Amino acid sequence: MNTFHIRYAQPTEDGAGVKIRRISEFTGRIDPFLMVDELKSSIKDDYIGGFPPHPHRGFETLTYLLHGGLSHRDSEGHQGGVSRGGAQWMRAGSGVVHSEMPTTDSDGLHGFQVWINLPAALKMSAPAYRDVQASEIPQVTFMGGSARLIADHWQFNETSGEGAMSTLGNGAGMADLSLDAGATVEIKLPEGYRLMAYVYSGDVSAARQDTGEQGKAENGGLMVFDRGDQIVTLHSETASGLLLLSGKPIGEPIAHRGPFVMNTTAEVEQAMLDYQSGAMGRL
Repeated sequence: MNTFHIRYAQPTEDGAGVKIRRISEFTGRIDPFLMVDELKSSIKDDYIGGFPPHPHRGFETLTYLLHGGLSHRDSEGHQGGVSRGGAQWMRAGSGVVHSEMPTTDSDGLHGFQVWINLPAALKMSAPAYRDVQASEIPQVTFMGGSARLIADHWQFNETSGEGAMSTLGNGAGMADLSLDAGATVEIKLPEGYRLMAYVYSGDVSAARQDTGEQGKAENGGLMVFDRGDQIVTLHSETASGLLLLSGKPIGEPIAHRGPFVMNTTAEVEQAMLDYQSGAMGRL
C-alpha cells in the first residue's frame, strides 16, 4: 500500500554562509538516508563562499547538480570537479577532511547533497571519491516523462535501467525524475527497499491504496513511503521535477554530532578526538 508522510525542507545556512533548504533526520525515519540539502540561488553571494575544509566520518555523500559547478579536494589526495548534470560521490568511511567550492554558470547554483548512512561494518572503511560527469549518467524515457539514473537500478512503468553508479551506501539509489503535466508513473522497487521523492519543481500527488486518501507535495516537500511499498504511483499536477531516493533501511542505532555519524556516542567522541589530533589528515 502507498502509505507515506510528507515533510518540508527548512531554510538554513551551512559552510561559509551558503543558503540551503534542509531536511535532516537522524532518528531513522528516512533510513538509510540522513539528510537532504537543496542548494538553489541565482544570487552569487548566497553560495560562493562554499564549504571550506571540514571533516566527515561514518557515511557517504552524493552531490548532484542541475546548474552550476563544484570543485572537490580532500585529505586523501583526491581532486575533482563537476558541472551541471554531474554528481560527486564521497565515502567518508573512517574519516576524511574535504572542501567543496562552487563555480557559477548563467543560472547560478542549483543542486542537492544527500547523506547516506553506512552500516557498522562499513563505517570505518577506507575513504573514497568519484566524479560522475553528466555524460556518464544514462537517461530513460517513458510515456509522460524521463529520468536520469544516477545510482542503482530503477523501473518506471515498463521501462528500466541501471544508474551510472551501481549503488550508494549498502544498497541505495538516486534518480532525477521529470514528469509532464498530468502524467502518472508507476515506480517499482526492489524487495525491502523504500522510496523517497523530493519535489524541487511543480507539485506531485500520490494515493494511499488502503483508504484512497490523497497526499500532495509541492516545491520543497519530501514524500517518504513505507518500507514494503514495492510499487509507488505518482501523479504530476503540473510539469514537475523530483529527486528520487531509494534504499534498504539499515535498522541500526544512529549517534550523530555535526559531521560525524556513528552507532554510539563513544564512537562519535572518538571521531572528534581523531579529527582534532589530525588522524583524519589535513587539507
